Amino acid sequence: MQNQLRNSTLLIEEKRTTIWFLWLFYIIYFVYDVFYFYILPDNPWSEGLGLPTYGFNYIMYLVMFVLLPISYYLIKNNKPGSIKYIYFITFTLFNIVNDIWVYSGNDAPYGSGNVIEIVIVLFSPIFVNKKFFNLVFLGTILKFIVVGLAIQDPLVILPLLMVGILAMIAYILLNRFLSYVSAVESSYDKQLEGIVKGIIATLELKDPYTRGHSERVAEYAMELAKATGEIKDDELKSFYYACLLHDIGKVHIPDYILTKPEKLTAEEFDLIKTHPSVGANAVQQVEGIADNIDVIYHHHERWDGKGYPDGLKGKETHLLPRVTAIADAFDAMTSSRSYRSALPLEEAYNQIIAGRGTQFDPELVDLFEHVFPSWADYHNNYNNKDDSLEETATTN
Repeated sequence: MQNQLRNSTLLIEEKRTTIWFLWLFYIIYFVYDVFYFYILPDNPWSEGLGLPTYGFNYIMYLVMFVLLPISYYLIKNNKPGSIKYIYFITFTLFNIVNDIWVYSGNDAPYGSGNVIEIVIVLFSPIFVNKKFFNLVFLGTILKFIVVGLAIQDPLVILPLLMVGILAMIAYILLNRFLSYVSAVESSYDKQLEGIVKGIIATLELKDPYTRGHSERVAEYAMELAKATGEIKDDELKSFYYACLLHDIGKVHIPDYILTKPEKLTAEEFDLIKTHPSVGANAVQQVEGIADNIDVIYHHHERWDGKGYPDGLKGKETHLLPRVTAIADAFDAMTSSRSYRSALPLEEAYNQIIAGRGTQFDPELVDLFEHVFPSWADYHNNYNNKDDSLEETATTN
């Protein structure tokens, strides 16, 4: 049930930027060549070359037109990210071959190139992508170095210096763009975290026995997720928010059921089992959380397939919900509930170990054994903090 809302938004922006890039590329590239080679062919830079020498250009034009349907296909199939790389690499390689072919053994001064090279360098920051900027900068510099060494013409130094100056300007623009993006992301994250914690506080008013449960589960789960080595840093943030909201669906459960000290009836337990789907539906359009909506929907699935709501077995449940299941169970056992007191840490530890291969992913249980000391430290520090707050409140 993963929702790729954020990725879809970024994809739309990447498509728009790529389309602008293509318009800019073709208009400037062909307008410049028409003027340079056909309208004003008798300029000082082309003296002694003649149009027949430029036959290679027609091959280049053909290649550029062939790239259009390829670009259309990639955009339609939601893969626009590679288009800018294809165009730059193709254009640069053809220009290296063309320049060496035209100017090797020719007395004409070096004056090749197309203003589109300048445009690509100067406008590369529009993709807000350091990887692409570095490729454009280093690739263009390398092109002139290779051509200069091949044709032994010192005039190559001039465009080389121009590229360096323009790259400095582009680098400043790129860093400003990245700074603004970072500031917006940071502001959004703080607002989202505040909203999430506000929702959790409201939920905990319904069931005071679960106070701090969501926060502790999120911390435990983050520790275990990092231990897997399979989760990227930029995915952990969304995972953290999803963990905080893993029980949000309980808002529709009547208070008397959540706080009932006796064993639940079958009907009451069936109602409890609806909270994952209710919670998932509630956040499915929330950017920054929806990418890990399966954490909310599947955190009560079991390794042996006897969990709910879908009865998934083994790795049919994604990794992060399996991580959350262990964190959720551990905190539930080590917290006081309306129907029992908190279990000692060692007993909770032993029950998680006992659930290896039945309730829990056996590989994750192995990792749990390694992270347990840090979980125990966090548990004790959290409880000590709560005790201090209660003493302060009593004193006041």
